[in-house]
Amino acid sequence: MTARFRLARRVSQAVAALLALAVFASLPARAKQDGASDKAGSSAGGKGDGQEGGKSDKQKDVDTEHLFGFTEGADAGEKGEQEVVVDTVTRLSKRRDGPGPSTYRVLDTRFAYQFNPIDRFSVELSAFGNLRRQRNIVDLDDKSFGTFDGVSVELKYQFLKGSAEQPLGLAIEVRPRFTRVLPIEGNGANIFDMESLLQLDVQVVPDKIWYGSNISFEPAAGRQRGSGEGYRSSTFLWSNAVVGRIAEKTFLGPEVRYLRGYDGIFLNRLESEALFIGPALHHRFTEKAWLTLAYGAQVWGRDTDPAYARRALGLNQFERHNLRVKFGMEF
Repeated sequence: MTARFRLARRVSQAVAALLALAVFASLPARAKQDGASDKAGSSAGGKGDGQEGGKSDKQKDVDTEHLFGFTEGADAGEKGEQEVVVDTVTRLSKRRDGPGPSTYRVLDTRFAYQFNPIDRFSVELSAFGNLRRQRNIVDLDDKSFGTFDGVSVELKYQFLKGSAEQPLGLAIEVRPRFTRVLPIEGNGANIFDMESLLQLDVQVVPDKIWYGSNISFEPAAGRQRGSGEGYRSSTFLWSNAVVGRIAEKTFLGPEVRYLRGYDGIFLNRLESEALFIGPALHHRFTEKAWLTLAYGAQVWGRDTDPAYARRALGLNQFERHNLRVKFGMEF
């Protein structure tokens, strides 16, 4: 069995485990829900109908867009809604180059404003900052700086909205971006990339458990400043998460992400692949303010460079650890 088939099997098993966890957890929840329905049915008919209608409204209030950690939910909002977001992804640890201490720490921070000109269509304007420190890392120069790292526009349209009656949510998002820093090397550059993202979520158990999945393709092209050397790369992502309501305003669950990094803008030559697993937490402080936390550790990966054929993990294009902290306010 080839390495590619073994990896596909591992990813499929991880996703199957997430879904199995959701189904297992749904059994007592469904029993409890059925019991509550029976109790409501034994009451006066008008009162029982009113209670069910009220619960359905509550279920529709859960916004899945920021529910899943690194994975994005399908919800896009309604006309007139606005939101501000501060989103920081910290990338930590790469392969050390020789003896002595080594450091690789990059904080990518996004400041965003989102608005909805029409129902189920959102426009998000973002500005990025890059703060990094890298020292004694294979194939990378020592650097320590913080700088402005470009802008982006995110356009999202939601085709289906999940509810208790129709649990599937589906959306497509495109994210054109101009960036001034190469994401791995940290060199100055003028780069344009265009991420295309398919977002899906399902209410596995209404108002209890949600499943989210993303498939993403992101080509990037440009030139490094100074040397004028060309830059071409592309990334494929498949992410999956299951979260459950553990308190009235708190959601927690596991997340699995599989990434492939390529040289060339059309997935031309594979350089690295990696599998990340970790928890995702979402909490709403109020109806309008929320926080999402997510952590991913690289548990499997490989580099195609022959020099690292026997080395664990895919560290040419990815890191050992990712941490996401995202805070938002709606108005």
